[in-house]
Amino acid sequence: MNIHKHARMTVRGRVLLVQRIVVEGWRVEVAASASGISIRTAYKWLSRFRAGGEASLHDRSSAPTRRPHATPPDRIGAIEALRRQRLSGPVISRRLSLPRSTVGAILRRIGLGRLSSLDLRSPVLRYERQHPGELIHVDIKKLGRIDGIGHRITGNRTGQSSRRGTGWECLHVAIDDASRLAYTEVLPDEKKQTTCGFARRAVAWFGRNGIVIQRLMSDNGSAYKSYDFRNLLAELGIRHIRTRPYTPRTNGKAERFIQTSLREWAYAAPYSSSRERTTRMSAFIDNYNLNRPHSALKGFAPFQRLNNLLGNDS
Repeated sequence: MNIHKHARMTVRGRVLLVQRIVVEGWRVEVAASASGISIRTAYKWLSRFRAGGEASLHDRSSAPTRRPHATPPDRIGAIEALRRQRLSGPVISRRLSLPRSTVGAILRRIGLGRLSSLDLRSPVLRYERQHPGELIHVDIKKLGRIDGIGHRITGNRTGQSSRRGTGWECLHVAIDDASRLAYTEVLPDEKKQTTCGFARRAVAWFGRNGIVIQRLMSDNGSAYKSYDFRNLLAELGIRHIRTRPYTPRTNGKAERFIQTSLREWAYAAPYSSSRERTTRMSAFIDNYNLNRPHSALKGFAPFQRLNNLLGNDS
C-alpha cells in the first residue's frame, strides 16, 4: 500500500487507536491526542472499525462509486470491435462521434493502445541440449575499428564526423549449447573464406576440449549460405541448421553471448586502439570459460559445466 507522505497514520496506527479506545478504555479525546490526529478523525476510524472490523481500517479506493457520465459498455464494445479491424483511434472517434481523448483512454484501458497489441505473439520456446557438441551456435558481430578513445567512453561526440573511414572488424563467436563453452576470434571481415577459416579452427578447439560437434546453427548470412561453408561442414561431418529468417532469437545463445562480450569486454574499457581491444579479449574469454558464474548453469562456469557433463557421459 502506498501511504500519502502527509498521512498521520498507517493501518497499524489506526489499529492501535481503536485498541486504546475499545480494549483499554481510553477516552476518544486522549487517544486522538496521543496519535496526533483530530477528535473527528478518531471518531471516523472508530466508526469504521465498529461497522466492519479491522479490515475496514485500510484505505478505501478513491474511485467513485457512481459514474453517471461513464462510457456505456456497448460503446466500449464498439470501440474494441473497430480496433480489432485495425482502425486508428482518430478514425474510431469519427465513426462513433466520440472525443479522441475518450477513445484513446478506453483503448489503453482494454490493452489495445497500440496496434501491435493485436498481433499474436508466438510463445518463447527455450531449449538446452543435454550433451556437449550436440549443437554449436555461431554468429558474427561487427565492431568499429578504434582510432582513439570514442564517445561511448568519453560521452563527447565532438569531431566524430571527421574520423570517418576507420572501418570495421568482426567478432566471430562459437558457443556450445549444453556447456556454454565459447570460442572467439576478432577477424578483418565476414567473408566466406574468413568465416570458413574460423569455423575450422573453432571445431578443432572444441575437439581439443573433448567436444565432438554434431550440429552447427547459424543465421542466414551470405557466408553461412555459401557453397564453401556447406562443403566445409560436409567434410567435417557436421549438420548445418539455419535460423528462420528474421527470427534472431532462434540463435539466442550466440546473441546473448555477444551482448555479454560487448558489455564486459568490447565496451568495458577506454581502449586506445583496436589492437589493444583484441589483446584484452583473451583475458575476457578465459575468465568467461573458467571462472565467470553463469546464471543459466546454476552458477557454474562453462568449463565446470563441461566437466560435469563429460563425467556423466563416461
